Amino acid sequence: METETQRAPTGATGPEPEKGNRFGFGGEMALLVLTALVLALLIKTFLFQAFYIPTGSMEPTLHGPGDRVLVNKLPYYVHDPRRGDVIVFENPAVQVDRSLAGGFVHWLSEGLGRSGIEDEFLIKRVVGLPGETVEARDGSIFIDGEPLEEPYLRKKTRDFGPETVPEGELFMMGDNRDQSQDSRFIGTIPIGDVIGKAEVVIWPPSSWNAL
Repeated sequence: METETQRAPTGATGPEPEKGNRFGFGGEMALLVLTALVLALLIKTFLFQAFYIPTGSMEPTLHGPGDRVLVNKLPYYVHDPRRGDVIVFENPAVQVDRSLAGGFVHWLSEGLGRSGIEDEFLIKRVVGLPGETVEARDGSIFIDGEPLEEPYLRKKTRDFGPETVPEGELFMMGDNRDQSQDSRFIGTIPIGDVIGKAEVVIWPPSSWNAL
């Protein structure tokens, strides 16, 4: 005689117990941190990078010292730097540790805009393009004999040149001509040493300005 007790069919099961977190809280945090570091490295390497300005060599365009600029690396994947661009490039006078350990430490030090310009990097304006002849006379810059309009300057430029820019290189000058170590002193810069184009002053807020 059957009882009133209902028996579960053979093979039937109740709700499956929840599976535990495969990595645990600590593992998830480590994965998130690693992902963030990889994304930051990719962005800094290929897209954007922040730099602080320690000197006044680009005044009045960049007030410095202390201003921070955001450098865009995308334009120069498409075309070479153009006259008038304010760009960041490697300082030819500074040797950088390119080993794996040295590169990692260097990357960490740069992380939040700690890259110093006028140290490992320089920031200047493109004045002369490959193959052009650059000179200054009577306080003005001439490119292949034609005067260059420079509304961003406050002072005249001391005479120099003429100098011919080699193919594949750029003639760089600071906007504060009397206080700038640029191509008049360090020579022309290989286009391959260009980091990117300075697009905007991002710090301090009172100095925010698109370049």
